[in-house]
Amino acid sequence: MVLLPLCTKFLFMNIPRTSSPRIVIIGGGFGGVALAKKLAKQEVQVILLDKNNYHTFQPLLYQVSTGGLEPDSIAYPIRKILKDFSNFYFRLANVEAIDTKKNKVVTNIGKLKFDYLVIATGSKTNYFGNSEIEKYSMAMKTIPQSLNLRSLILENFEAALLTSDLNERNALMNFVIVGGGPTGVELAGALAEIKKGILPKDYPDLDTRMAQIHIVQSADCILKGMSKKASEKAEEFLEKLGVNIWKNVRVTHYDGKTVTTNTDLAFETETLIWAAGVKGATIKGLDATELITRDNRLLVNEFNQVKGFEHIFAIGDIANMVTENFPDGLPMMAQPAIQQGEQLGSNLLRFIEQKPMKPFTFKDKGAMATIGRNKAVVDLKRFKFQGVFAWYVWMFVHLFFLIGFRNRMVVFINWVYNYVRFDREARLIIRPFKKNRKI
Repeated sequence: MVLLPLCTKFLFMNIPRTSSPRIVIIGGGFGGVALAKKLAKQEVQVILLDKNNYHTFQPLLYQVSTGGLEPDSIAYPIRKILKDFSNFYFRLANVEAIDTKKNKVVTNIGKLKFDYLVIATGSKTNYFGNSEIEKYSMAMKTIPQSLNLRSLILENFEAALLTSDLNERNALMNFVIVGGGPTGVELAGALAEIKKGILPKDYPDLDTRMAQIHIVQSADCILKGMSKKASEKAEEFLEKLGVNIWKNVRVTHYDGKTVTTNTDLAFETETLIWAAGVKGATIKGLDATELITRDNRLLVNEFNQVKGFEHIFAIGDIANMVTENFPDGLPMMAQPAIQQGEQLGSNLLRFIEQKPMKPFTFKDKGAMATIGRNKAVVDLKRFKFQGVFAWYVWMFVHLFFLIGFRNRMVVFINWVYNYVRFDREARLIIRPFKKNRKI
């Protein structure tokens, strides 16, 4: 018997050969999943590659970070989403490069040839080149990052109990959120409610009134992409919750202790949460300067074809599609990704059959953000409203778009329980997090 080296088992993906066109999708986010579902049961072979074996419902990551939900309630196995489709294959892989000349993707488990390639890698946190901020701040783009943030928040209060140094205690209970978009606003609202209703019960021997929550926003308003009324109302809600909002202020440096800005304003904090922007998660081979924009997104045409390629497409956050209403590209949100994925599914079938493809038209369904209990803002095409009714609409929409009946039920039950008991059961330090500190 000949024994093969252990590493050889990872040199191929064990994908069946087929006479049908092979469509490879990189990324199991909103766009990638929508596209795969659209292509299910068609006369094509669909292969989805992702470094995680689950789809993440990113709009609720902040609730994982603040102990409102457990991570498995906003994640769903990719294999289970498409388990009934015989033409679908999933491989857990980290895509390292794309060979556009040989039509191959290069991954950590081997190479794979494609007939058509769809990039749906989404986005990652944009630190705008500031390596110190990247090293010492906290991001919240993935479930592991959210769990790290949850642990750090709780560890800070545990440490605050043990120190007699007032300045150190204040820094441990001081939270600075950079970015006043939906992520920053929703996280700030959740932290403010924890300060108000949970911390006094959990830490009766600690003066939790000293805890401070700050939003630092470089623009002159929060929720800049929404209506003026939504922005003003969100600011009013946050201020009533005790959140400090600093507008027209830009963070320039953070060394793990002190936040400096472009003004004379500075913060002493152990926790800087970076929610100030994202950029496309490009892959080697499609990262040439003529293919990407300033925010690292791939230039695509109205059919989602990457500039210069007929058989390579991009959808969602990674794709920069310029339209009349969006001269800088469609917003990096779930709805454009889902809509592009669904339409590209139809267009790919038309393209394979040598029929003309239909140009993509984005149907803007509005935007919304919640600022905590009974507080939300909703901007629809014809209606704009705020308050309790907006909060119910926000909850319904998020429950509807969650994948899986179990996830919907778990999230709904958690929300009802948290609302009735004014509690957050998932405030657990499952895995301690050690924050980078300047030596």
